[in-house]
Amino acid sequence: MSETMAGYAGGDLRLAASAAIRAPSLHNSQPWAFRLRDGGIEVLADRSRQLAIADSTGWAVRLACGAATFNAGLALTAAGRPAAIALRAYGEMIARLTPATPRPPTYGEVDLASVMARRMSNRRPFWPDPVPSELRVRLIDAARTGTAWLELLVGTTALTAFGEIARSADRVLRRNPRYQAELAGWTYVTAAFDGVPVSAGAPLPEPQDLLPQRPYGDRRRTPGRDFEPEPLVAILGTTGDRPVDQVAAGLALQRVLLTATGAGLATSMISQPIEVPAARDQLRRSLRRDGVPQIALRIGYGRPGRPTPRRPLEEVLRTPG
Repeated sequence: MSETMAGYAGGDLRLAASAAIRAPSLHNSQPWAFRLRDGGIEVLADRSRQLAIADSTGWAVRLACGAATFNAGLALTAAGRPAAIALRAYGEMIARLTPATPRPPTYGEVDLASVMARRMSNRRPFWPDPVPSELRVRLIDAARTGTAWLELLVGTTALTAFGEIARSADRVLRRNPRYQAELAGWTYVTAAFDGVPVSAGAPLPEPQDLLPQRPYGDRRRTPGRDFEPEPLVAILGTTGDRPVDQVAAGLALQRVLLTATGAGLATSMISQPIEVPAARDQLRRSLRRDGVPQIALRIGYGRPGRPTPRRPLEEVLRTPG
């Protein structure tokens, strides 16, 4: 039997899962699990961790599991055991990774894999330094996977329009007491394996802020001080909006985030306009391009952020059943 047909083993599963759990997820809910079956590694959706209010459709679960799938595949590739990835996105299974022809990783793949542990959401204000044009091009290229695209909002008009949509969506969400309770339930002061610690949250928002921030913490800043004068905002979208498109968006998202991390950029995600259907449709129409927005990104330079915790590996490994 050839090495390609031999299938993955327990060590490969642990390698892939150890990388996969570094992916981002809404409120750091970590809605994934991993299983070795018939020589393939399966990425599973853990529906017990789906957010009932913020993610009633399962969009955020699929996005997070897609990002985790990218990390898993990248870790295997960097180890010389590349995977063929089949996206499923129905039922429990999100993706299945099976061995492809073994080969040494490229320098680019090694570099991208090396920053997985450093990738984190930085919710603090970024510095005013602009992102150079060559890095903007790299981020756009990183998202281009056949079904995904990245749109950088250029100019005051586009940024202001997005800010209005995002703040409006945030107000809709905050008026829902169940949403507020759900958010509070994933915010922690003491140590935990999931959720967002208050130390990783942004300063409390001020009325003049262009973009909304989740109230994970209670830190205040000088009244009247801008959070950021001109942030770089990007919208990641896909040509379609089927469940499999949302998983594909997660793979593209993680590639963009790792590319940004490797370039010394900080990032955080803005999902309020996606969580509110009317706001999402308004954002789609404002972009004037084919496809559906799946997540918004805030990109720039800043002080190192604080990582959010991860569940122990043993909690996310499943036995075949």
